[in-house]
Amino acid sequence: MRYSSRIKPISYLKANAAEVLEKINIEREPLVITQNGEARAVIQDVATFEQTQETLALLKLLALGHRDVEAGRFASVETVAKRLRRRRAAA
Repeated sequence: MRYSSRIKPISYLKANAAEVLEKINIEREPLVITQNGEARAVIQDVATFEQTQETLALLKLLALGHRDVEAGRFASVETVAKRLRRRRAAA
């Protein structure tokens, strides 16, 4: 995606807020808002934002899991399965 075509000044947002919101919800692409020629904010639709947050959470879990493996903090599938069976039998 080329952000250069998705940049608007804050004055454009102020004058066209409803249109901007409708457009980002349809296109599902973020819009960079500038103030005094500098990027200040990014506007995106809620569905895309939620999807991004979920993706980041999964990536964080993967990174934590990778660190655990590197540190030797893991168990084989067989060991985990045995533990679960014992817990279920004890309940």
